[in-house]
Parts: sequence; structure tokens; C-alpha cells
Amino acid sequence: MPVVVVASFTAKPESVDEVRTACVSAIEAVHDEPGCELYSLHQTGDTFLFIEQWADADALKAHGAAPAIGVLFGAIGEHLAGAPDIKMLDPVPAGNPAKGQLRA
Repeated sequence: MPVVVVASFTAKPESVDEVRTACVSAIEAVHDEPGCELYSLHQTGDTFLFIEQWADADALKAHGAAPAIGVLFGAIGEHLAGAPDIKMLDPVPAGNPAKGQLRA
């Protein structure tokens, strides 16, 4: 069963560019990880948001231990205004499934 994750974090105002650069740099490696179905970065002001979908819980667990994540958090750790907020989501079926879920 797919696992959807939303991970957000806020950069210190003086570090927005550094955090964006590190996040963008991590994306290609994460996209190559087994089980990665979606890993997209979004930004509003100094807040960054990853929307992720993993094939299953094992793929998500492997992602958490993957080198790309260690490099990413090593690069951005000191540039964050606080701890990341990571949520695993459960779908709520409603409406047109083609428009209301990440994976059919």
C-alpha cells in the first residue's frame, strides 16, 4: 500500500537560498531510490514542503536511511529555524478518484 508523506521545514531568513539549493540537489538521488513514486518540492516564503509518495512502508524506511537524506539534512540542519515537521497521511476517499488521490 502506498505511503504519502508531507515534510515541511522553515529556513532561517538568511539561509533560504542555501536550503533551496540543498533540497534541489537531493531530488535526483531521491527520485532514483527504489519505491519513490513522487518526491516534489514546493516553497512559500522561507518554508519548504516536500510532498512524497512511496510504494510501501519498506520503501519509506529505506528512504529515511538513504545517503541522499543524510547529505540533505547535513547541509540544511544549521540553516533551519526549527525542527522539520513530517507527517504520514492516510487517504480519505471522496469524489472522483482520478482527481482525489496521488496514485490510482
